[in-house]
Amino acid sequence: MNSPKENGFYLKRLIDTHLLDWAQTKERKPLLLRGARQVGKSSAIRNLSGFFEHFLEVNFEMDADAYAVFTTQKDPLLIIERLSVLYRIPVIEGKTLLFLDEIQACPEAISRLRFFYEKMPGLHVVAAGSLLEFALSEIPSFGVGRIRSLFMYPFSFEEFLAASGEETLLGMIKKAGSTVPLDLPLHNKLERYLRTFLVLGGMPEVVSAYLRGKSLLETQAILDDLIISFRSDFAKYKKRVPTGRIREVFESVVAQMGGKFVFAKGGSGLNLKQVKEALDLLILSGLVLPVIHSSGNGIPLGAEINPKKQKMLLLDTGLFQRILGLKISDVLISEDFSAVNKGALAELFVGLEWLKSQNPFHQENLYYWSKEAGTGNAEIDYLIDVDGEVVPIEVKSSGTGSMQSMHIFLHQKNRKKGLRVSLENFGRTGNIEIIPLYAFGVKIRGVQV
Repeated sequence: MNSPKENGFYLKRLIDTHLLDWAQTKERKPLLLRGARQVGKSSAIRNLSGFFEHFLEVNFEMDADAYAVFTTQKDPLLIIERLSVLYRIPVIEGKTLLFLDEIQACPEAISRLRFFYEKMPGLHVVAAGSLLEFALSEIPSFGVGRIRSLFMYPFSFEEFLAASGEETLLGMIKKAGSTVPLDLPLHNKLERYLRTFLVLGGMPEVVSAYLRGKSLLETQAILDDLIISFRSDFAKYKKRVPTGRIREVFESVVAQMGGKFVFAKGGSGLNLKQVKEALDLLILSGLVLPVIHSSGNGIPLGAEINPKKQKMLLLDTGLFQRILGLKISDVLISEDFSAVNKGALAELFVGLEWLKSQNPFHQENLYYWSKEAGTGNAEIDYLIDVDGEVVPIEVKSSGTGSMQSMHIFLHQKNRKKGLRVSLENFGRTGNIEIIPLYAFGVKIRGVQV
């Protein structure tokens, strides 16, 4: 494959490597890039186009002629012939990247993707779209076995550090551990970066603006615009569900962050079915991410779940702190961790970092554990699978405290180790590994804990 061409200002993403690997694989299926709106899907594909001689981008929301091609033709050869004429761009297997953007606007195009794999396996075809999951839910078998999905999220903290030119600092995190904690100046520097990232979040437009020299206050205005845009999308989710109901449930998700989602608090005058219907649409959009209760008895964690017990996360810490109206100076400056974790901000960060660190070719779920008993309650923020072992994670406000819930879980489930994630430096207390918040995503990505 050719060397990449210059493609303007682009902040590198971890998913770029997976996209390039897909492009260089001989046994290649059409690729569907999936994820919430505004997470950088189209930008990543345009960046990939730099490795090709030709790039043909179709936008189904803007080009009625392209829409007509896919609705009137099924044969990929005829589709390509017509697209090449329409756009005056040669479409050659192995040399052209065909990008079908906003593909949700043309369900026929989604259905046609599998034909490219069958009849033109040498052509690089990748598709993406806003609110794509809604269209896919209406096409139960859109190409099972013939189309590959790649899931994308906002920037991780690791990506943010790399975009900030801190590759050396990232290298230091990778080398550090419980027996080799970071030097205090490095630890403090990373904590400052973390606090900034919690306020910014990982939405590409916000990260890009900040790294271009915009102030934190200016980035808050961009977050406001994104929030308005997401709320405007509610009307597109499902016509028979009132926009006001979706908005009310969305606000309830934000208000209930950090605890079990109580459906009775989902909205004024709404019954369980109405709240669940709106919540399912928010989850389908990718804007809300569920954390499901698991017994934690073994792998897979999804084998013994209680769907009646779920916590809900928002897609991004920046969006969350802005909607909640946090005082960002507290997050940036306060030495009190409770200010950093206001509204469970740190807990949200850890859950998102875990999702972002996983294999993007699989859509992962988040799990937690709790025990409610007359003798006292216990809760583990997250349960993860590390090399086939259930590992509990607690996000703590400091290095003090009994870690009672952690010890209860380890004893009851006969587990060998747990993770405490906090503002502390690397360390260990008994069989509990201590990982700094800023290092969690880096350490958990493909690395045995």
